[in-house]
Amino acid sequence: MITIKTEKEIEILKEAGHVLASILYAVLKEVKPGVSALNLDKYAEELIYKAGGRPSFKGFKTKDNKISFPSSLCVSLNDEVVHGIPYENKILKSGDIVSLDLGMEYKGLFVDMARTIIAGQTDEICKNLLEVCRRALEAAIFEAHDGNFVGDISESIQKYVKSHGFNVVRKLVGHGVGYGVHEEPEIPNFGRRGGSPKLKKGMILAIEPMITERGFDVFLDCNGWTWKTKDGSRAAHFEDTVLVGGEKGEALTDFV
Repeated sequence: MITIKTEKEIEILKEAGHVLASILYAVLKEVKPGVSALNLDKYAEELIYKAGGRPSFKGFKTKDNKISFPSSLCVSLNDEVVHGIPYENKILKSGDIVSLDLGMEYKGLFVDMARTIIAGQTDEICKNLLEVCRRALEAAIFEAHDGNFVGDISESIQKYVKSHGFNVVRKLVGHGVGYGVHEEPEIPNFGRRGGSPKLKKGMILAIEPMITERGFDVFLDCNGWTWKTKDGSRAAHFEDTVLVGGEKGEALTDFV
């Protein structure tokens, strides 16, 4: 069942989105060579509690996971697509692609976002990979309006990414959010326009393009959480919590 949030709930989610974005952008400023992923996680958790929220990823478990996620922040490097665990010995190196994914419960509601940046210097292909992923998210948000379909979001992501020579991950999807960390519907990053379900004003979606430098196949690491590219190519991940609007979507986790 896809839920429609009330006006009061949407106002809370807008506030939560702004808070979460300010936190994640503060953490992104700490991304540099020599920094431990665990320190980034601790900083994110500290900021969430200070803002009156609760980390929604820490202790989270799905029916497919035998173990709970151990951290507040996902720190995924290079060929890690999503759900990278921030171990203490995971030290950032110059040129690393660093994807930070953070979720928060705030006043009883949930928001989720992710950004990918570079630690230090990198090559032009890598820079382009990140820019394409970011713009694919922007294109998808534009499609998130009343009367459109999930397939319209999915096709816009796939079409933009493929036109720039990269691939979208097919095994992993975006999702509804708000009352829980994950809700219906699933939002693939590939598909065709008009593909169900239909979008209605007041839905809250976590739209998250996950793209790769080469092949789209991924596998689950032995830690039970982290998804990696099968061919070892680099990946990028951008995500916003999005309100389905009347004429276009609105990113609630967009920081100004």
